Amino acid sequence: MRQRAAVHGMAVLRGLQLAGLAAAGLVVLIGQLAAFVPGFGLGMIFLLPGPILLARRFTGYARTRLDRWTGVAAPADYVPEPPPPQRQPDGYYRHDRQLFRGPRLPRFLGRLEWVLGDMATFRDLRWQLLNPVTGGLLALLPAGLVAAGPVLLWRGLPSWAAVPGVERGVAAGMLGCLALLLGPVLAPTAVRASGYVSRALLTRGGRVRQLLGDRAKGWFQRQGLSGTRVLALLGLSLLGLPMLALTALGLLLGYGLGLIFLISPALSCMRWLANWRRHLAGAWSDVPVPVPYLPRPQLARQADGMYQVGKHLYRTEQVAWFHQRLLWLTHDRATWRDILWLQTDPLVALLLLVPPTLMVVYGIWGLAMPRLWMTLLPIPEYGNAWYGSLGGSAAAAIPVGLLLAWLGGRLSPLVLRLHGRWTALLLAPTRGAVLAQRVARLTESRADAVDAQAAELRRIERDLHDGAQARLVALGMTLGAVEQLVDTDPAAAKALLARGRESAQTALRELRELVRGIYPPVLAERGLADAVRALALDTPLPVTVTADLPGRLSAPLESAAYFAVAEALTNAVRHAGASTVAVDLAAGTVLRITVADDGAGGAEPGLGSGLRGIERRLGMFDGVLTVDSPPGGPTRLTMEIPCASSSPRTSTSSERV
Repeated sequence: MRQRAAVHGMAVLRGLQLAGLAAAGLVVLIGQLAAFVPGFGLGMIFLLPGPILLARRFTGYARTRLDRWTGVAAPADYVPEPPPPQRQPDGYYRHDRQLFRGPRLPRFLGRLEWVLGDMATFRDLRWQLLNPVTGGLLALLPAGLVAAGPVLLWRGLPSWAAVPGVERGVAAGMLGCLALLLGPVLAPTAVRASGYVSRALLTRGGRVRQLLGDRAKGWFQRQGLSGTRVLALLGLSLLGLPMLALTALGLLLGYGLGLIFLISPALSCMRWLANWRRHLAGAWSDVPVPVPYLPRPQLARQADGMYQVGKHLYRTEQVAWFHQRLLWLTHDRATWRDILWLQTDPLVALLLLVPPTLMVVYGIWGLAMPRLWMTLLPIPEYGNAWYGSLGGSAAAAIPVGLLLAWLGGRLSPLVLRLHGRWTALLLAPTRGAVLAQRVARLTESRADAVDAQAAELRRIERDLHDGAQARLVALGMTLGAVEQLVDTDPAAAKALLARGRESAQTALRELRELVRGIYPPVLAERGLADAVRALALDTPLPVTVTADLPGRLSAPLESAAYFAVAEALTNAVRHAGASTVAVDLAAGTVLRITVADDGAGGAEPGLGSGLRGIERRLGMFDGVLTVDSPPGGPTRLTMEIPCASSSPRTSTSSERV
């Protein structure tokens, strides 16, 4: 009995300690916010990592206390600290896409991205903010009951808490004794419940919470996020009005008063806004709108040293560049379509985007919320016309307002798609612009194809000259020596014949490897899917190959796809530091190849990692390469090549290699 009483008494003390720990967490949070305000608001980012790392130490201490006092473990799941930056061969230190002379600044930036990019940091902040009003109060409840018991016994019940028909002294005595009894009895349960609350705040959570979070996230993406995007597009459409005024002013001063140097900046700023809206149409409305502008012509110097722009000749490059840019902007029909879009977009936005916005705003803040507060609380109505009612009933306006807001949220995705189609109607490229862009792209890919073909021929010639040709010459010399020694020294002749046989085998192997590098036999015999699986077998990493190809493709296209996958796998092995790779092949009107690895990320086409070679190889077939490789990984390469199947459907499979 004494042991049980000691356990309950210790639980009351543990509850006080947990409440104090929650209050200390709130103090730590206030200290971090004191650093966040100048750090984020005034750009003093050097103040950010220190308080967060100090707060991690406090949270680590709190985790150990929770485990010891409540028996509920909340293990830390922080992302490991990145290694210090290494000095490059050129003497610089690299961070992301920037180079630094010393290691201090890149190390600081790496630590800053580490602490701010780790979701465990925000879970710590969540615990510091919410634990004082959840787990802290729960742990303080037993001690509060124990403290309330003597107060009730000594001072009695206040007048507002009097129970009709019961004397105040008797009621205070009963409640005081009940509080003294319930406090220690509830203490172990309250302490353990406080530990569960802290664990829920400090960790990612279980399946149920993740499922609820996924459901809430899905709803927000479908309706809440759509409504937010509708508001953002409405604001951007209204932003087009001052942009239209600036563009009109620049054109008026340029053409009316001869200030032609104002025309190019005015049109360039308008193009910036139009390109931004094209991007948002694809990202928010699922209506891709390509950039329609004609490619800018190259400025070439003639033999006499003059620069020709149209029918005019200029001596200086700067003046020729200025006039060429002016002609390029003003002679493009897409520029004047941008001006037409800029004039009409605010009106279309008002017609499309304002109705669902008003339905949500008025449904919540004009019908449901005011009437809800007036129903629950005795708040007088001042006759504000904004607060609607239904048939003279304020309570009936609550469900109507919620229904109106729900309808506005349901209309938001439809309105976004309609607005995206409207944007594509004026901002999408015309047929002439598409043909001009295609000609420019094909011209560039043709030059790349010529360069790649010349480089391939040089490689084949070098491999033949340095490999098989040298061994065949050595084999001929060996056979000549054998011819001289066969009568005088048969043993030496046999040794030379054995050496010649080895040279012939080596030359044959090198020729086979050379032929395989030109066009692999398995690709010609089995097709792209089996060739990629054979390539995966030779890769020193676990590679998962999934193929869904309806038939054989053309031989040049299969060859380009095969070597592109080979280059991507080589990059994953050499540069990414990956442990697994997944390759997915799918073909319809477009051959889509996805190569994903779990490596370090940070791959860029311009960093010499082989991605530029893949782009050139795909460009010969009007294909594109999309690279998704954030720092820290993973890396996902998506290659798309226009194609058409040329034979009946082959078997598809997915296997682990």
